Amino acid sequence: MGWVSAGDYEVALDDGKVVCRNAAGRRLKSVPPKIADEPAVVGLRQLTEWLERHERQCLADVERWMVRSLPVPFAVVAQVWPDPAWQAALRDLVVTGADGEVAGFLRDADSERGLGLVDLDGDTVRITPDLVRLPHPVLLDDLEELREFAVELGVEQRAQQLFREVWRRPATLDAEGTAVEEYAGGVFKEQRFLHGRVTQLGYRVRGGHAVTSVLEENRTVEARVWVGDYEGYEQAETGPLLFTDPAGRVLKLGAIGPVAWSEGMRMASALYAGRDIEDEERAA
Repeated sequence: MGWVSAGDYEVALDDGKVVCRNAAGRRLKSVPPKIADEPAVVGLRQLTEWLERHERQCLADVERWMVRSLPVPFAVVAQVWPDPAWQAALRDLVVTGADGEVAGFLRDADSERGLGLVDLDGDTVRITPDLVRLPHPVLLDDLEELREFAVELGVEQRAQQLFREVWRRPATLDAEGTAVEEYAGGVFKEQRFLHGRVTQLGYRVRGGHAVTSVLEENRTVEARVWVGDYEGYEQAETGPLLFTDPAGRVLKLGAIGPVAWSEGMRMASALYAGRDIEDEERAA
């Protein structure tokens, strides 16, 4: 932590926050208002804001790789690893081989030594694949066992790969059907509350639908839940879950891959969870 002058004080960054000390070297509880506009203080606060945005963007990029199961060139992972923000987003993610078998939990990436992993025997191993595969959890056959092992290792994934909620297509699914009604009918007192729920969860509203897109096996599928096309004060409720192709054509449920299914159900469930429970209880 390097201190820089700011008027009669010195300021620095400590754990992402601007801190201050006086001429005697005593650290203060907060930055005095009279130096708030000092260039050093303004610069450090701008740097803090940039670092926060950078951390969010790194995490969003890694989650996108994982949700889409996009293989990432090893050289890219090795190059970004020294950056603390990238390292925090990537650390402890499950890496698989080209055959889908789990190679281990990611702990290091070095252009010379390769990837450092903790394998399923708890040993540290190194591999140098051309592509680093960070699969969506629904594609991991032994997900529950991996979760238990991760707890034993003290694994903490910022991207929440292992502990992301997953839904698997039921064996009784009507393959010719086009809509999932399980999370339809979630009532919200006002439509703006439902739209706010969509935004809060990180999804987008387009054409009256909450939407999320998944690239799976080189095909883009969009999951949609009707939330209304006017953000007003009328009562609103969630519609059924549909899946469409890039042209907007509704797809049959039997044609939906496991990742698109899981992510669509995840969105529909999360929207439904925000419904007005009090009204339901009174109606019951």
